[in-house]
Amino acid sequence: MQDKLEETIVKILAALQEVPGDVKVAAIDGRCAAGKTTLAKRLAEVTGAGLVHMDDFFLPEELRTEARYKEAGGNIHYERFAEEVLPSLRNAVGFEYTRYDCANMQFGAKRIVPAGILRIVEGSYSCHPKFGNYMDLRIFCDVNPLEQRIRIKKRDGNNALPIFLDKWVPREERYFAAFKIKEQADIMICSSPPLRH
Repeated sequence: MQDKLEETIVKILAALQEVPGDVKVAAIDGRCAAGKTTLAKRLAEVTGAGLVHMDDFFLPEELRTEARYKEAGGNIHYERFAEEVLPSLRNAVGFEYTRYDCANMQFGAKRIVPAGILRIVEGSYSCHPKFGNYMDLRIFCDVNPLEQRIRIKKRDGNNALPIFLDKWVPREERYFAAFKIKEQADIMICSSPPLRH
């Protein structure tokens, strides 16, 4: 099922590239540990798309205020994304932006987005309404809560799991609900079987 969905997405992206005009852009939003980055990398390998990672726009320390965290979707540095990425996404010329390294809590090396006619923006908050309707295709990656917990623990370790469950996941969920991110998706991929009651 997953492979067929990915094949369908590749076909859609190929068809988009055939449409005359600007560079085409797909956004992959969704729940933490739902497979957004993995999907984006696979799609980029097949299509040659340039990648932009929302994790590179982690909110820097000085912006982490109580007021900012009260905003639905305030957990991302949306101002910098709008300044460094949005103006260049539809231009076939390559561009670069500054990564924020959340492990070291500081700005890191530049990320190069190569020239091309297709771009993929992946990560939670990639469909933030502050960015407008910049994408030609919206994809939402879903995962059930149990599988999400297992994946976070495997990926980030036992110590990080409570932080994700208490802080990051609830903030994502508030963003999804406030802006109906899942409901606006053109394609939804669920990377785990539904929970049985």
